Amino acid sequence: MDTESLVTVAIGDVAVIVIVSRLLGALARRCGQPVVIGQIVAGIALGPTLLGRLPGDPTSWLFPPDVLPFLTVLSQIAIVIFMFVVGYEMDWRQLRQGGRAAVTVALFAFLVPAGLGAGAVGLFHGAFDAVQPGHADGRTFWLFMAVAVSVTALPVLAAIVRERGLAGSPAGTVATTAAGIMDVVAWLVLAAALAGTGHATGRPWQVTLPLIALFTAAMFLLVRPVLAWWLERSAAASSGQLTIALGLALGSAWVTAELGLHPVFGGLLAGLTMPRRNGVPEADVLRPMEQTADLLLPLFFVTTGLSFNIGSLDSDGGLLLLLILAIATLGKFGPAYAASRISGMDGHRSATVAALVNTRGLTELIVLNVALDAGIIGQALFTVLVLMALITTFMTGPLLSLIGRRHKRGTGMDSLDARAGRFQTQLSNGTPTTETAISAFPSGRKGEEG
Repeated sequence: MDTESLVTVAIGDVAVIVIVSRLLGALARRCGQPVVIGQIVAGIALGPTLLGRLPGDPTSWLFPPDVLPFLTVLSQIAIVIFMFVVGYEMDWRQLRQGGRAAVTVALFAFLVPAGLGAGAVGLFHGAFDAVQPGHADGRTFWLFMAVAVSVTALPVLAAIVRERGLAGSPAGTVATTAAGIMDVVAWLVLAAALAGTGHATGRPWQVTLPLIALFTAAMFLLVRPVLAWWLERSAAASSGQLTIALGLALGSAWVTAELGLHPVFGGLLAGLTMPRRNGVPEADVLRPMEQTADLLLPLFFVTTGLSFNIGSLDSDGGLLLLLILAIATLGKFGPAYAASRISGMDGHRSATVAALVNTRGLTELIVLNVALDAGIIGQALFTVLVLMALITTFMTGPLLSLIGRRHKRGTGMDSLDARAGRFQTQLSNGTPTTETAISAFPSGRKGEEG
């Protein structure tokens, strides 16, 4: 295929991806799910799982092998920019708001599933080896499985918190802060796992780890203060902050890739390094970077979907999926609920926190793609873990609705809502009498307390 044909096909692919992702994202929102869930489903639908099963295998001619490298490059740029936004938005002052409860939840909800994930590799080695023959061994794989089942997707969780009206509530604040802490720890553990493999460099890990530590220190101790000084004193630099941010993100991603880590680590590090004004991200930087990431992220979901084929899941894969689902869900929900209760939260808020931190979504998919690119996992285990990520993320909305309904029944809110409905019906039929209003709401104070 010549260059002109490649460009034509690539442009057509991007158009299809953007349109399908937009439609399914809107459908997901109507179903009470975050938009990103619809985009993930769109990526899977355009791959061999759905479109590839139609007569003529439309996936193969829509996404020919010669075009995939171009789409992969664009998708990786999207992830680097997305990770920059995650790091740039990370507000460490929120740790004080979440307080001891957030730290306790993060500790329990990360260490317990991480221990279960690593322990499962040893206890059920045969189940892993059946799905991933000859590769379910070694420190790197154990560390990866610890991360894979303990990740919480901060961006998706934050979107759910906003859409559910939980922003600023005790449960929303604790869950969001705990997710931020867990994400940072998860990336550090995954970085340590990858640094020990020597992927992409051939350097021994004894050399790679000090180089990574040196680069990280240089970003925080040298690049960050210099950028802050320059932006404060130079009008030209201040007006060009977006260009500086994009260059910092891509440059940092290039360095981490050269050091043997995935480019996503560089994007996250750049976001943490980028100076803020009074601790608050600059809107002129944050908004365009968010919009760019949102526009390009569907390309990442499609490249993920092309590596995901549910039809390849056999009985061994199904059994391993059930095992990993149990570890991932119970290992998150139980410890997060217990940690919230220990911290003094009531049952309803503790259950809400536990349901929220079980969300995996986009962050999990990035982790899985990093591991797939590094050769830590194969296509079969990748499919199993993607299914785990989708199921645990889909669960969040219905779980929150169930928790809310149980709380309303326990506090008498359902009966109050029913009386409010009868009062509204009487109001629409005519002006109710004072006696009717009193019978509908016998105690204003009781309604407030409910």
